[in-house]
Amino acid sequence: MRIRATVAAVSGALAISAFAVPASQAADAATSYKAEAAKIFAAHSGKTAFSTAAATDLGVTFSDLKIAKAIKVGTTNHVATTVTYTLTHGANYDINSSDFDSGPVIYKGSSVTSAENVLGGELPATCTATSDTTATCKGNIDIFPLNEDGTAGDLLNSDAGKWSAGALALQYSTGDYSVQGDLGTTLLQRYSKLTVNAGPEPVAKGKTITSTGKLSRANWEDNKYHGYTNQPVKLQFRKAGTSTYTTIKTVYSDSYGNLKATATAQADGYWRFSFAGTTTTPAVSATGDFVDVR
Repeated sequence: MRIRATVAAVSGALAISAFAVPASQAADAATSYKAEAAKIFAAHSGKTAFSTAAATDLGVTFSDLKIAKAIKVGTTNHVATTVTYTLTHGANYDINSSDFDSGPVIYKGSSVTSAENVLGGELPATCTATSDTTATCKGNIDIFPLNEDGTAGDLLNSDAGKWSAGALALQYSTGDYSVQGDLGTTLLQRYSKLTVNAGPEPVAKGKTITSTGKLSRANWEDNKYHGYTNQPVKLQFRKAGTSTYTTIKTVYSDSYGNLKATATAQADGYWRFSFAGTTTTPAVSATGDFVDVR
């Protein structure tokens, strides 16, 4: 699920986009977990017709949330990452009731209740009681960089970087809910690719080997891969028969993400480029390219 505050004016007010709902799952949107969660977060924005004035905090709290340190998202494929947490509730709640659901969320912004963007799960978490008032829960954060109908997905390029994690519990019949943020953090990263081609091959010992390649990363706005410019990338060599790469030198990608580095041929082995990564883009190493030295 997704909600994003935008600056597009609609009847003099800021517009709020609904959580993304794939067409194949849209039929039950009016009563689904996603739809109810969307209302809650949209209402918190203060920019929609939904109101939480009559809603009561369920008194549910969350703790011990665990989420991946980083989530890599490409240009087309659905990405799901598992989140676990502990839910603490009043003894009068039946967590297995069809009237009660919970799920994890991640959000971009200073607060879960006034976030720029919120992402959650297609389905609520599965919670297993551990006592009369506690349960362990496991759910997904589902991310769609591209919707089934080919329209823009959940993310803008500016969304890459640090996100905070939280959780939600809701009661369908009353509209009451509890939401809690600042339970953890993760990085949403634009999936990266790195290539290498070393030559000539074969090459005489003492001659120059030239390695070329390209560092690129996902663009979440046009769903293509573009060069990642002006980034330090290591040229590395692994001698045939060994398992460890050694850094020879560092070069920088050009304005198209292209790479070029030269080195002296000394022995048979594999050449590759290796990128250490940034907060917005994961580390990646090219598959080594073998060069026969004679």
